[in-house]
Amino acid sequence: MSTVAQGLVDWLTLMGTEVIFGIPGVHTIELYRALPGAGIRHVTPRHEAGAGFMADGYARASGRFGVALVITGPGLTNILTPMAQARADSVPMLVISGVNQRDALGKGCGHLHELPDQQALVAKLCPSFHLDQAEDLPATLAQIAQALTTGRPGPVHLQIPLDLMAAPLPGQLAPFVAATAPSPDLTQANRLLAQAQTPVILAGGGCRGAGSALKALAERLGAPVILTTNARGLMHGHPLGVPASPSLGAVRDLIRNADRLLVLGSELGRTDCDMVEDGKFPATDGMIRVDIDPDQLARHPAALTVQADVATILPRLTRAMPAADGPARAAHTRDAARAALPAGYEAEVVLLERLREGCPGAIMVGDSTQVIYAGNLFYDHDRPGGWFNAATGYGALGYAPGAAVGAALAAPEARILCLIGDGGLMFSPGELLTAAEEGLDITFIVFNNAGFGEIATAMRSAGAQVLGCTPRPPDFADLASACDLPFERVTPQALQITGSGPRLIEVTLPPVQ
Repeated sequence: MSTVAQGLVDWLTLMGTEVIFGIPGVHTIELYRALPGAGIRHVTPRHEAGAGFMADGYARASGRFGVALVITGPGLTNILTPMAQARADSVPMLVISGVNQRDALGKGCGHLHELPDQQALVAKLCPSFHLDQAEDLPATLAQIAQALTTGRPGPVHLQIPLDLMAAPLPGQLAPFVAATAPSPDLTQANRLLAQAQTPVILAGGGCRGAGSALKALAERLGAPVILTTNARGLMHGHPLGVPASPSLGAVRDLIRNADRLLVLGSELGRTDCDMVEDGKFPATDGMIRVDIDPDQLARHPAALTVQADVATILPRLTRAMPAADGPARAAHTRDAARAALPAGYEAEVVLLERLREGCPGAIMVGDSTQVIYAGNLFYDHDRPGGWFNAATGYGALGYAPGAAVGAALAAPEARILCLIGDGGLMFSPGELLTAAEEGLDITFIVFNNAGFGEIATAMRSAGAQVLGCTPRPPDFADLASACDLPFERVTPQALQITGSGPRLIEVTLPPVQ
């Protein structure tokens, strides 16, 4: 007879899981006992946060949910930050953890890795499922599959008590079949679009898997398409594409002058639409808004809301004649947005464009660092879904190395460029070893200004004394050597990518003062 642990692994296989990220511990031995022979690759990060970021990067690059396996207590609390990042960016991820045996839960008896209420800690962040009886596993997994594959994507948690992992599993698991969502009526949406003379589309992360349909819709409407951070790469080089942040004045002018704004799969979040925090994003009460999440649809006034997966309704949105001036409006906005970039950001965008031309079709995974801030404001990537980072939403430092590992495993044919600052890399240097161990084609590019430059600038702007912003970085040549990685030290002007396989490039910058 199968065990609960074996049944869980069998279900993961049925769901198409190819990779699991995790660090084994005494509280997950039974789960690890079930893995050999399942055809699932196990990758060991150096920290549970790395496991979560790897699952995130894997999900973004593959279009499937990532899976992380962690121990009870500290393993789970360590992965909460990646789960919060995934929640902010609508990234599907399943986190499987142990929990202490059932008769010990909530009693505070000092068991190893004990928390007062582990499930309650997670349940405020995302759906969390507790397995209470072995026979409940099929129904619980069906609920988890539903949570992972319907509605707004995000993290999901399952905890299994230690005394249940090896328990016999009665019955059989059935493959999950997702329910078909009802098709919304788009008559009113098409009527409003038909009346528009200057339509504009704002595309969010919900469009990531619908690049061709988005392009076709833009051409039918003759509408410029503003690409938020999580939609970059979908319309590379297209005359209607506007790869610029809605925080920039020129992009806001495009929205303000539109007589119909169509918002597709975007929460209209502050980190996309008001990075400068001036509160001057145009009113959107006349917009048509399409989103899979009813809670999101309720957060902004709109002329019309449509609850649906963006990809399913794009082919059904249309109008009789495309607006003739769409390409001209898009071109004017692109030129004006780029010209208005803050001081120093133009050089960062040029650097990104040089990397793009030198590594066509690469996946660029970013941390919170200035070149990423610049790219989020204005940059046209050439691969759908190939530009993503943690400098939006939750904004977790140390995200990029793990996410780059996950992306490399999901897309082994692609070159992965991990762009990170020296401060961010110190949050997760161990994942360099994971990349080396797995032989992944990741070029880690660390921009070294010996400190937290953006924070120092913000402190000065606020009239505060700069404090705590100059932590000494390691010698990156020594770090690369310790991880058995090829190493180069270059200036920004000399940065170019050669060779393949894991490597570390340090880009030297003037130090933070």
